[in-house]
Amino acid sequence: MNKILVTATNFSALCSEAKKMLLENNYEIIENTKGRPYTFDELKEVIGDIDGVIAGVDTWDEEVFKLAPKLKGIARFGVGVDNIDLAAAKKYGIKVTNCAGINSNSVSEHAVALILSMIRQIPRLDGTTRKGMWERTICHELNKMTVGFIGFGGIARLVAEKLNPFRCKMIAYDKYPAVEQAQRLNVEICDFEYVIKNSDIISIHVPCIPETVHMINDETIGMMKKGAFLVNTARGPVIDENALYNALLSNKLSMAAIDVYESEPVKIENPLLSLNNIICTPHAAAESYEVYHDTGIETATALLTIFDGKKPRNLLNK
Repeated sequence: MNKILVTATNFSALCSEAKKMLLENNYEIIENTKGRPYTFDELKEVIGDIDGVIAGVDTWDEEVFKLAPKLKGIARFGVGVDNIDLAAAKKYGIKVTNCAGINSNSVSEHAVALILSMIRQIPRLDGTTRKGMWERTICHELNKMTVGFIGFGGIARLVAEKLNPFRCKMIAYDKYPAVEQAQRLNVEICDFEYVIKNSDIISIHVPCIPETVHMINDETIGMMKKGAFLVNTARGPVIDENALYNALLSNKLSMAAIDVYESEPVKIENPLLSLNNIICTPHAAAESYEVYHDTGIETATALLTIFDGKKPRNLLNK
């Protein structure tokens, strides 16, 4: 029986339809019960007999592919594939797909939740109220603020759509701007420096590629408004965490809210976790029942298509 390794977590619990599809096609499923990404040592123990992978955020590179003579396809359970060496996969005849667009609404909801939690001081007020305090905190209203998007792809556009009823000003930078979409959403397309300098709230929505690594650093933070708010639901390496820590410690930034980190899972020793003016969530923006269901179906379908010798949707290494 052919074997599929699922390194994404909660597959049985949240992707029952997808699991049924694979079982009905006579595939054995080996699931991740660790609740975290596989290490290389763990992968090398099982990968030699695997035909397909539904991958989480484990590292998939040539070192792994050398040990996987039967591997035909990797279906990324999500969108970002910075953890997969696409060129090496192609060299070994392994097709790689992702689930572009499926988690966009969930991530956009999380970004909006983080924005509102920051400016209304929700985590802080919850904590002090539970301690018996009756703290009076003065907040800014969103309709008097400027929200700036760094990257204006599908997720950022959904955030803008959700923010429109709040009547805040919105500006955006994108290397390849969707001008018509921006106009429809009342978003002004600007250059990068203008967005960085003029936003009260900056929301990051760029992929992790060489040109975006540490895009937010000492220099770019230095250009931001004093007291600005920063949100990252994209990829951790886009922000230099040392620069972010210093900016929060000095109150150059009022607050940050991040769902992603330079190293994941984030370690308890990470200095950011010691600060009281940052909201940290565990790469959870895409975690919804709806996303799990739809992503499960998409990844199962991709592998079945690959095994059938056909071209899958969202093939990344053509």
